[in-house]
Amino acid sequence: MTSIAGSLHAALPKPKYTGEDEEVPVRAQQRGPRIVGPGQLDETQLVLKRSGPPLYGQRTGWRPRSQEDFGDGGAFPEIPVAQYPLDMGKKGATTSNALAIQVDSEGKVKFDALAKQGHSEGRVVHTSFKDLIPLRQRADAGEIDLSRPDKQTVEATTERTKNALAALVSGAVAAQKPKNVNIGQRNDPTFVRYTPANHMGDNSKKQDRIMKIVERQRDPLEPPKFKHKKIPRGPPSPPPPVMHSPPRKLTAEDQEMWRIPPPVSNWKNPKGFTVPLDKRLAADGRGLQDLAISDKHAQFAEAVKMAERHAREEVQQRAMMQQRLAEKEKAQKEDTLRELAQKAREDRAGARRGRRDSRDSRDSRDSGDSRSRSRSRSYSDSGSDRSNSEDEDVKERIKARQDRQRDEERKLRQNRMGAERRAQVMAREQNRDISEKVALGLAKPTQSKETMYDSRLFNQSSGFDSGFNEDNHYDKPLFAAQDAISSIYRPRQNMDDDDGDGGDQEMAKIQKASRFGDALGKGTFKGAAEVEAREGPVQFEKDSADPFNVDKFLSEVDQNSSSKRGYGLQEEESRQSKRPRVDDDDED
Repeated sequence: MTSIAGSLHAALPKPKYTGEDEEVPVRAQQRGPRIVGPGQLDETQLVLKRSGPPLYGQRTGWRPRSQEDFGDGGAFPEIPVAQYPLDMGKKGATTSNALAIQVDSEGKVKFDALAKQGHSEGRVVHTSFKDLIPLRQRADAGEIDLSRPDKQTVEATTERTKNALAALVSGAVAAQKPKNVNIGQRNDPTFVRYTPANHMGDNSKKQDRIMKIVERQRDPLEPPKFKHKKIPRGPPSPPPPVMHSPPRKLTAEDQEMWRIPPPVSNWKNPKGFTVPLDKRLAADGRGLQDLAISDKHAQFAEAVKMAERHAREEVQQRAMMQQRLAEKEKAQKEDTLRELAQKAREDRAGARRGRRDSRDSRDSRDSGDSRSRSRSRSYSDSGSDRSNSEDEDVKERIKARQDRQRDEERKLRQNRMGAERRAQVMAREQNRDISEKVALGLAKPTQSKETMYDSRLFNQSSGFDSGFNEDNHYDKPLFAAQDAISSIYRPRQNMDDDDGDGGDQEMAKIQKASRFGDALGKGTFKGAAEVEAREGPVQFEKDSADPFNVDKFLSEVDQNSSSKRGYGLQEEESRQSKRPRVDDDDED
């Protein structure tokens, strides 16, 4: 190849224009470091830095490594390596959203480029403070023309708006029209001048004719004459080549190496082969892996068991401690309550002793009967007998107070019951057996002398219940509840009391007792405490013709009496009870 180039160079004449004296154009001038040959190298120069591609013919084994190797050009197609001039197409290159700095006419940086990024050129983006100032108040606004536009401007704007709206409407209407129906506009007819030619030696004069060409009318519902055929798909890209080794014939050794023995089954043996036991166990695959039993599970179970036992012991100790604290607190409360009860008992005994002394002195002054003297003598007994009798009296009063409280609670519950519930309770109490009433403490000795029968005897199939004496309508007393009604508001006298004031004390108790309990507050009404105590039944006043004593006043005026008069306007003095009231607060 070199010899051919040399012979050709020797055979050709010397070129007339070599181009050495011509000035290199600007576009062809080399930029960057200059590459010089070994002849132009200065001997005093120690370091030579070359950049850019080498000359043609000297690129054997050369590969572009940096951007300076490409110079001002692109990639080298004759070099079969991946090349990325100016990092174009390089996957490792990172993209940045940074914007180039822009300046205005005064050299100031245009920061509004950040806000206008991604918008079109005609988009109005307000990025400065002066955009918030109205146009009338701007300093550089100048004169604002608010005059009415002329007629030509209005017509031009109207026509432009009309065309824009028509384009929008026509596009929307055209989108709704069918695509396959021939409803296009027919073209206008065309006129053609036709001059017949001379044929077959006919030289006669021909007259020109005017021909009208009209487009043939088409049926809009005519099916299409031509069918759209589907273009067959082109051949796919060729498959990638698969690099196989050259085929060679398998030897007996290779076949034996690739032969896989049949599996030995533990359940089937259709051929009846006799397989040794060691081969069968080897085929099972049990000995291929070494089993290592870990003791972590046992350690974990033991740790869990110890933790559970420790937790149980802690819970048991905590429960025992709480029980001890509760017992101690309970004992302290019992001691405190016992002390308070003892103190209250002592205070009550002292107060009761003082009241009894005062009452004895008052009774000795008022009456000198033998009963009061016997009571005064009983107060002068020994201290031990007095304390024993006081304790017994206290116990009896406490027991009586509890019984009375239970009765009052029962009555209050009955009052709060509805009519239906009260009827059920009364029916149940009436139908109870006498043994149940005795057990509940509801049995009372009968006041009638009639013979009592057991109600269970009437449930038999024969006897009184079977129809005997069924016409007798007077088998029950007519006024059976008269005794109970007559004793409702009558206080019974305490037969156990020694003095004759037992009935008065009982009446005072009833008057002071709360009738409805806590159902109506304190059981009294506002203004009822100032009313005088009533003796006997309720007394009513008769209607008088002169309630204000006006006639009496006029008659007295007429008499002109000088004596002291009462004009009937003063209220009568309230009657006071002659019987002294006994303070029995301790009995309630």
